Order: sequence, then structure tokens, then C-alpha cells
Amino acid sequence: MPTKPRKEGKSSVDQRKVIILTTIIKNYLETGEPVGSRTISKFSGLNLSSATIRNEMSDLEELGYIIQPHTSAGRIPSDKGYRFYVDQLMEKQERALSDVKSSMFARMERLESTLQALVRNIASDTHYAALVSGPSMQKNKIKFLQLSLVEKQKVLFLLMFQGNIVKTITLDIPEDLEQAAILSLNLLLNDVLAGFSVEELGEKDIRSLMDRTPYKATMETVLRGMQELLHPEEEEVEIYTSGATNIFKYPELTDSENASKLISALERKEELAGLLKDNESEEKDGSIQVYIGKESPLEDMADCAVVTAKYHLGNGMQGTLGVIGPKRMDYEKVLKTLTNLIQDMERSF
Repeated sequence: MPTKPRKEGKSSVDQRKVIILTTIIKNYLETGEPVGSRTISKFSGLNLSSATIRNEMSDLEELGYIIQPHTSAGRIPSDKGYRFYVDQLMEKQERALSDVKSSMFARMERLESTLQALVRNIASDTHYAALVSGPSMQKNKIKFLQLSLVEKQKVLFLLMFQGNIVKTITLDIPEDLEQAAILSLNLLLNDVLAGFSVEELGEKDIRSLMDRTPYKATMETVLRGMQELLHPEEEEVEIYTSGATNIFKYPELTDSENASKLISALERKEELAGLLKDNESEEKDGSIQVYIGKESPLEDMADCAVVTAKYHLGNGMQGTLGVIGPKRMDYEKVLKTLTNLIQDMERSF
């Protein structure tokens, strides 16, 4: 039975050697060519003479982290070198992800309670029905991407967005890849995709990924997994509502048929999400939209007025607030209430 690889201790590898080994591995993964002292001097950021770098490389070779493929050539990583590099990466990412998860959960819990309080305040201040959508991720930029080998031909694919929002998916890949191949895919994915929002990922970027890797079947699987994580139509948006009973204060909405339709519409979260998402369309001018009567995208609200307004939380995250009332609603008060509450909310985040 195979045993789990043993993590290398750090006692024999000081920070300078770690930097040199990392420089060798990164350059070799990108070029496939042995790495010499001149390249290390250029890319490592260390202010060392060529002689000192060669001495450090000799030490790393003696320790078994790098090898010299032939005389007078540069060095390439050994399996032991790759293992050390991967363990360092994993430790760093585990620490980062642990911190991220803690802050992410705290932030999302705070956001959820804020949205719930917000929709209650809107309903209370306006005396109409109110709703708010949780933030969409479509405009948020990708911070980094990482494939981690879980077992033979199975990887964990992680996407982290600005604001430290994390999404993961486990993928079965068609090729039996070594760790070096996984690392090269990670470098490529981050080089091409990091810094782009979901909306900005175009066909050109995808084609360039396929053109730049020999592991095309695995890359195709990874891209399909990414689409599964990010496809806009698949995105689930939380909807919070409050004040549904306020509609009974207005005689024109209280006959049994109208009231039944409105209450039913406020319970259909999917349709409400569509109503709020309509406000976020690029075709809409401005952040506030007013629908009067049959202008409403929802047929059951044809006897109502609906006002929606966007909010922005930074890092590309945005959502929408909405107010539903009679066509004779106090529009000035509703617009002022939404504007003030959005400003308060955006300042708090």
C-alpha cells in the first residue's frame, strides 16, 4: 500500500535556498529548460553574486532538491524538490484559506443579518412590501485559481474572488498527471484568468488556454467545471422579503383576487429574482428603476407600482432592493428611503 509522502523538514533549507529552489522550479515549469545562475540572479530578487548562487545550488543538489541533467547545464527540480515546493505551497494555501474562511463566514453572516434588517426597515419606513436580493458574483474579479491533486485522476478546483469569496468543485480528470503537470496548469490558469470578472471571461481567453498546454483533455474538464461554478443562469441568489401584509392597507389591492395574486407573487422567489435582476441589466440606465402598472415584468403586479434600486458592496458584488405598493405610492418618500439606506449599507461594507 502506498504511503503518504513525508513532508520535508525546514532545518536544512534556509530561506535563501527556498527562494532559489522556488525560482528554479517556476522557471523550469514555464520553459522546460534547465535553470542557470544568471536566470536565478535575474528572477529571484536576491542581491547575490553568481558565485554565491552557484554555491547555494551545489548545496541544494547535494541535499537532493535539484539535479544537473548534463555537464555545464543548469539545474532542474528533482522529485524531492517538487515535493518540498508543493508542501510549502499547500501549507501557505491552507493557512490563507483558513483565514479566508473565517473572515468570509463572518462577513457573509453579517451581510445576511444586514439584508434582513434592511428589508424590514424599508417595509417599516415606506408602509409597502419590500424585497432585497443577496449580492451577485458576476462582476466580481477572480483573485486566483488552484488545482490540487486529491487522488489519481481526481482534483479539487478552487476559485477565489476579490473579497475572499471561495468556490470549489471536485473534478475527475481524464489524464493521470504528476504534480509537476498540475503546477504548470495552475500557473497557466492564473496567468490567463486571474484579474478577470466572470462577465469578462471571453472565448479568446479560453482558446488561449487550450493552445498553451499539452494537457488539453484535463484543461477542457477544468473549464467545464469552471462553467458549472460560474454560469450566470445557474447562480442562486437569495431573496429576502418583508411587509407583505402592508398591501392590505390599500383598498385597490385588497379585493380577494388582487391580494391573492400579490401574496402568491411575493412567495415565488424565482420570479422575484427575475424582477430584481431586470434592474441589473446593462440595458437599464441608472441604478433606480420605476415600473408603473403593466410596465412591471411580473403580470401579477400589473395593478401595482414597483421601484428597484441597485446596491454595490465593492469587489464587483451587487444586488437590488425593491418596493411594491399601489400605483398611488409616495414615490418621493420611497426613492429617498432607498437612497439613504443604500448609502448607509455601502458605507458599512
